[in-house]
Amino acid sequence: MSSVASSGAKGSSRGRVDKRQAILDAAFAVFARRGYAQACVQEIAEEARVAKPTVYSHLNDKETLFRHTVEAAADALMAENLAAVERLRDRAPDDDLRGALTDLAQRLLRVCCGERARALRWLTYAQVAQFPDLIETVQERTAHRPRAALADRLARLALAGRLRPCDPEQAAEHLFALLTGPLEFRSRLGTRRVPAAELRGIADAAVDAFLRAYGSD
Repeated sequence: MSSVASSGAKGSSRGRVDKRQAILDAAFAVFARRGYAQACVQEIAEEARVAKPTVYSHLNDKETLFRHTVEAAADALMAENLAAVERLRDRAPDDDLRGALTDLAQRLLRVCCGERARALRWLTYAQVAQFPDLIETVQERTAHRPRAALADRLARLALAGRLRPCDPEQAAEHLFALLTGPLEFRSRLGTRRVPAAELRGIADAAVDAFLRAYGSD
């Protein structure tokens, strides 16, 4: 294959991926706005600026489109959560563990309070009777994998003597619970926007409780 042909093939493949992503982004916006039952493929196509048959060529039917839309939104949130956890290493917690954990807590709370997360929770809960398996799909991506990544970071901190010897998976679960429990209460199960000052208070209290339980000092 000539370099021109190869370049054309790559461009075509990239264009197809970009178009699929545009469809998924549009679908998420429409599903979040209308709900599954009221959303229509034509509106999604218009939002994505593609023809209706193009939507079907990428994602066979409305149910498949919904499933892939939810999975894509959950993947995006997972990436944000994992990036926040990764900063726990980049922040050099050996120097300021409380500061690094507080930064992590605030970032995780902001992700959880974001429009994408709020809409995803609403969609998942609203359609649980029709798509019960999506609860596990969303939790695996948005909670289980980030928690496993956090457990790895906490295990390293324990080995370094920065935390007391502990079960890192349980410690990670506890830290997440210290954040999400108060957040669910303050946000009234996601129906109220939590001011930044309240988020900082939740983060500070969570880190304080966590270090009282797991700190090495």
